[in-house]
Amino acid sequence: MRGDLVSYLRQRYVESASQQQGEGPVITISREYGCAAKIVAQKLSEKLSQKKDKWGKTHPWKWYSKEILEESAKQLQLDPSEIAYVFNYEKRSTLEDFFNSFSHYYHSDKKIRNTIGKVIREIAEQGHAIIVGRGGIAITRDMARSLHIHLHAPLEWRASRVSERYSCTLEEAKERCIETDKKREEFKNYFQGKGTDYTWPDLTINAMTLSVDEIVEIIIKTVELRDLL
Repeated sequence: MRGDLVSYLRQRYVESASQQQGEGPVITISREYGCAAKIVAQKLSEKLSQKKDKWGKTHPWKWYSKEILEESAKQLQLDPSEIAYVFNYEKRSTLEDFFNSFSHYYHSDKKIRNTIGKVIREIAEQGHAIIVGRGGIAITRDMARSLHIHLHAPLEWRASRVSERYSCTLEEAKERCIETDKKREEFKNYFQGKGTDYTWPDLTINAMTLSVDEIVEIIIKTVELRDLL
């Protein structure tokens, strides 16, 4: 009986300390364009939700992508379509920005991006979250209970996948890959600054040579090793 009580009190202490820190666990998955990060995130969330922590408990893990857009728009009191351009790593034209500035609900690109960062941080702090893209690594890198994954692959391989998916030529697919990767890097740099090594991932995984299931298993083993369940 005493042993059970001690175990219970120890567990409550750990849970209380975790709640006070308000941090994670969180996993971010960034990727080069053409790598299947969303499929990885979906399967990873399903498998992690079945895993037991050191106390024998399971926790529902959830992956986030479009939900970040929806919650950011909600906090800005806008329709998600009005800020979708930011999630597509685009910028408003000077003329469009000028006319929008007369609207009561006008928000600058800076405010929209800062709101996105705030939403991502809130999700991460709630814990058991997998965040796909959106500069997640730059926003959560300082969190003790975090793991950061980057999926990459050769350009030719990625372009071939993109060409097949969007029915475009291989050259068009290459340009799309290069341009999207550049925009994503700029988006990440907004939150952490350009040229910093602070946002280097913990694991860089080759999506060409490893299957989705293998990638998921590698991440799970790392999660267990880092005691992030």
